[in-house]
Amino acid sequence: MKNSEKLKALVREKYSEIALQDKAPGQSSCCGTGDASSKVYNMMIDDYSNLQGYAQEADLGLGCGLPTQFAKIKKGDTVIDLGSGAGNDCFIARHETGETGKVIGIDFTPAMVKKARMNADKLGFNNVEFREGDIDDMPVGDNVADVVVSNCVLNLVPDKPQVIKEIFRVLKPGGHFSISDIVLLGQLPKALQEDAEMYAGCVSGAIQKEEYLNAINTAGFKNISLQKEKPIVIPDNILEKYLSTEEITEFKSGKTGIFSVTVFAQKPGSTSEKPLEILEKPQANSCAPGSGCC
Repeated sequence: MKNSEKLKALVREKYSEIALQDKAPGQSSCCGTGDASSKVYNMMIDDYSNLQGYAQEADLGLGCGLPTQFAKIKKGDTVIDLGSGAGNDCFIARHETGETGKVIGIDFTPAMVKKARMNADKLGFNNVEFREGDIDDMPVGDNVADVVVSNCVLNLVPDKPQVIKEIFRVLKPGGHFSISDIVLLGQLPKALQEDAEMYAGCVSGAIQKEEYLNAINTAGFKNISLQKEKPIVIPDNILEKYLSTEEITEFKSGKTGIFSVTVFAQKPGSTSEKPLEILEKPQANSCAPGSGCC
C-alpha cells in the first residue's frame, strides 16, 4: 500500500469515529476523539454560532477557521465545500446562496456523508447535496462552481497541489475560493511529524506557508490574499506525550510556528478580477508584498 493510501485510510478511520459520536464527548478541532488530557483537542476551532445558517447538529467542531464568513457568496451561486463533514459549512453557504443557488458538499468518509444527508433532510434543504469522493479527484464537472470553500481539510490530503488543481478545474472562470487551513513556519519536531494522531489532527500533515501559497500561484490563480491568520498553540499536556521538557522549550522558542490561515484566490476569467473585500487584516507575520511567498 502506498504511503498516501495509508494516510487516507487513517483519516477516513478517524473521521468515521467522529461521525458516529456526538459533539460533546468528541468535540475537537480537526481530529481527535476523547478528552483534553490525551487528544488533539479544540485547539483551532472558531465560533460559528453567530453566523446565519448555523446548524448546531451539523457542527462537529472540526474546523480551524470560518471560510464561509469570508467567501462573499451571492444569491444564486453554486458553492462547493471540500471535506463537508456533517454539513455545517454547507448549511451556512446555503443561507448565503439562497433557494436559487446550489451547494455541493464532498467528503470521502461514508459515515460523514450519511450524517450530512440526514441533517439536510431534517432541515428541509433540497438544494444542498452531499457526494462521496476524494477532493483530489472531485466527482464534479468542469467550470461548475462560483465559489469553493473548505475548512481545515487540505492539510489532511497527501497531494495538496493536486487538490488545488482540482479547485481550479471545477471553478467557473472568474470564480474564487476562500479556504481555511493549517500551515507551518519552520520544521516540526520529528516526534510530531511522525505521529498518526497529529496527522489526523491537522498538524503533521500541514506544509510550509510559502509552499502552500506558491502551489496556489502555480495552479494559475490570481489575486491571492490572506484574509485571516492566527497562531495555533498546542497545549503542554499534549506536547508532553511526544517531547521532553527540553524539546518543549525549544519548540516554543519561536523558531517554529503553526498557523490557521484563510486564503482567497480567484480563477482568471471574464468577470472582474479585482480581489473581493478582505474582512479582517492578517497579522504582521503573514505573507507580505515582495516576500516572494505569493
